[in-house]
Amino acid sequence: MTGNLGAPAVWPRPPELPAPVFSDQRWLDAVFLHWRITEEEAATFMPDGVRPDVFDGSSWVGLIGFRMEQAGLGRGPGIPYLGSFNEVNVRLYSREPNGTRGVVFLSLDANRLPVVLATRAVGIPYVWSRIRQRPPFPGSSVRRQHGHSEVEAAAITDEFPVGYSVRRFGSAAARSDFTVVPRLRAAAGDPLSVFLTARFGMHGHFFGRTAFIPNTHQAWPLFGANVHQLSDGLIKAAGISVGGPPESVLYSPGVRTRFGRPRLVCASATG
Repeated sequence: MTGNLGAPAVWPRPPELPAPVFSDQRWLDAVFLHWRITEEEAATFMPDGVRPDVFDGSSWVGLIGFRMEQAGLGRGPGIPYLGSFNEVNVRLYSREPNGTRGVVFLSLDANRLPVVLATRAVGIPYVWSRIRQRPPFPGSSVRRQHGHSEVEAAAITDEFPVGYSVRRFGSAAARSDFTVVPRLRAAAGDPLSVFLTARFGMHGHFFGRTAFIPNTHQAWPLFGANVHQLSDGLIKAAGISVGGPPESVLYSPGVRTRFGRPRLVCASATG
């Protein structure tokens, strides 16, 4: 995919989710940091049957932190304690020959050990870590207590840094600290921002086969942001080297998402 980085873009229509719904979740206070990498480097991490998705001549690696809230099974209510936790992931962007876009996770850090053990058992590369949301900040509590719209509540956080701190267990283990200051009067709707966030599923290697796990959600309410602090070792620990500041820095107060039935991906053609 190529495009004008500064031009407005139209958010794609969310896909219909194949039944049954396996999980209902809320992803809140999301910070997106992205760097360019070569398509060749990204290709080494792709499961069989998918290739790197490309924008403006590059593949992209993302460092994303957010607060998982009220994750539940099926359409049921959120699971107490286990359904709410902080997550920070490193991801790449994938595409099937039929055009289906997704993400490929290189790592997902979470601070709920039972969640980590359960997801690793099916092949999702979760890592148990200590993760703190920073600050926590005013907008989060206001949204949850009073039910304001996501964008209205986010306005309260203007000029407040938003971010996450990750400490993997072990003296030599990777860590990450990143915070941004949202520019909440600067809505982000450019093609690159949409390309990086309009992702309705993940590609992964499960029990020897490539599968696609679909999800659906409305458009992220996206805002530009400025890096306030950044010291990251998670991307390097995943096997990718990046240099300099991220080219794309975004904040979103969040979305609600649902996951549907996985399907296998044909591994015969990726061109």
